[in-house]
Amino acid sequence: MSPDPTTVHPLPAHDRVVFLRPLVTSPKIVVGEYTYYDDPDSATDFEHRNVLYAYGPERLVIGKYCAIAAGTKFLMAGAEHPTMGASTFPFTMFDGRWAERTLDIVTAMPSRGDTVVGNDVWFGHQVTVMPGVRIGDGAIIAAGAVVTTDVAPYTIVGGNPARPIRQRFADVDIQRLLRAAWWDWPADLVSEHTRTIMAGTPAQIESIANRRSQ
Repeated sequence: MSPDPTTVHPLPAHDRVVFLRPLVTSPKIVVGEYTYYDDPDSATDFEHRNVLYAYGPERLVIGKYCAIAAGTKFLMAGAEHPTMGASTFPFTMFDGRWAERTLDIVTAMPSRGDTVVGNDVWFGHQVTVMPGVRIGDGAIIAAGAVVTTDVAPYTIVGGNPARPIRQRFADVDIQRLLRAAWWDWPADLVSEHTRTIMAGTPAQIESIANRRSQ
C-alpha cells in the first residue's frame, strides 16, 4: 500500500517529514503529490519560511515525488529591486508619498515569471532557488547550491552559482525516462514497481510504461 498523499505527516513517528500538497494554502504555491519537505525544526512552516517574497502574481510550481531537504529556500520575484536608476532602494514598499511617486516604476519592472520545478527532483540541504528558475524532471541540486539559471532534466548541479556537474544518464536514456513519466502512473502501479523505479534502468522503466499503454 502506498502512503496517503493527503496526510501532512506520512511518518507518524517523525514530525520533521511533511507532505507539502495538503499543507500549503497559498494559491501561488502548487505542489504535486508525494513531494515532501524534511526539517527537524519547522517543517510545517514551509509555506512561510521557505517561500520568500511572494508578493507578486508569480507562482511556485513543484511537481510530484520531489525530496526537499531542510533549509531549502525559494526566492520569488517580489525580492527584485529596481536597478534602472541610481538607487536600488525599494521606496515603493513603504507606501505614502514614496509609493505614489514610484509605483509605476515597480509595476513596469519585467518579471522573471513562475518558478517551476519538475518531478522527482532532489534538493540537498540549504539550497537557494532564485526567481523564475525552471528545474527539469529528475534533477539533483547539491547541498548549498544557489540556482540562478534553468537546470536541464536529470542533471546534477552544484555551487554558487550552480553549474552542471554531470548528467545522470545518457541523452537517449533521459528521453526514455521523460516519455515514461513514471510519476504520472497510478499510485498502485508505482507501488508495484518501486524497486525498479529506485534501482532499475531507464529501459526497464520504459518497458513498464509501454506495457501500461498497450
